Amino acid sequence: MALVSTGSATWNGSLFEGSGTARLDSSGLGTFDIHWKGRTEEGQKVTNPEELIGAAHAACFSMAFSNMLAKAGTPPTQLDTRADVTFVPGEGITGIHLTVRGQVPDLGEEDFQRIAEEAKTGCPVSQALAGTEITLTAELA
Repeated sequence: MALVSTGSATWNGSLFEGSGTARLDSSGLGTFDIHWKGRTEEGQKVTNPEELIGAAHAACFSMAFSNMLAKAGTPPTQLDTRADVTFVPGEGITGIHLTVRGQVPDLGEEDFQRIAEEAKTGCPVSQALAGTEITLTAELA
């Protein structure tokens, strides 16, 4: 059975002077302010589409990696994943870099790296973003 998850946004005004909100509708867990400066200038206290994509990608990768590790007989104690999404005005999203640090008892470095790469490719968000270069740094704690 398919599950449909919904997020939405409201935008007011022009791109450069306007602002809006992004909402997590299915869960009801939050409404977040958005505006152009949040995409192009550091230190803004608003979110942007790239940050939201990064959170989704980090969560999806962690879930996929955890599942693959468990299927290999070495479930993780903990996985900490970060997704850095690069946005260039006029070009768009130019890359995503996943960084994962994992605590996985009884697993060697080579297997950790191999399974991490498989999770990067197999995660549904990675597959949805296949038109973007996705790189990975994986570290076994």
